[in-house]
Amino acid sequence: MAKKKSKSTARATAKPAPKKRAKAKASLKAAKKPASKAVTKPVAKAALKRVINPLFAPMKGAQRRNVGHVRLEVARAGAARVKRMIYPPGFRWSVDMKPAIGTDLCVHAHVGFLAHGEFTIEYADGCVVEFKAPQVIAIDPGHDGWVVGREPVVLIEFDFERDTVVRMGMPGTHRHD
Repeated sequence: MAKKKSKSTARATAKPAPKKRAKAKASLKAAKKPASKAVTKPVAKAALKRVINPLFAPMKGAQRRNVGHVRLEVARAGAARVKRMIYPPGFRWSVDMKPAIGTDLCVHAHVGFLAHGEFTIEYADGCVVEFKAPQVIAIDPGHDGWVVGREPVVLIEFDFERDTVVRMGMPGTHRHD
């Protein structure tokens, strides 16, 4: 004959009540979800803000457009403009911009701060200049340029539109000093 289990032993070996099983399944699902979905909404929003790199976030008050695969944002600052240009990996001026602009080389001067990535400039005379963030840059008119590597390039530029060369005291063409 089989022994009878005492009530206390029977409770310990019995399956949990249906409500307890449902709660256990819900907590197991929450543990398997990505962290952003498992936390409460205010905490998830705060965490998401930390993830977005401000170098790539939209600039307040700027005019936005895309030109030759470059994301360009422009804002006025006194007599100058402040521009943020984001060049994608694989970008090359002579491939991506030349058809849109219609000149063999970039005819603009660029003065600013390279905040992210690497790129190379080649002037018409064959002179090559390499840039890697973080770095201040000054590029004379008459160049081709391309992004190096798999990271986008973020360039914060200051200009005076067509007067940039004169107002920044730059040479009109590249020269070796």
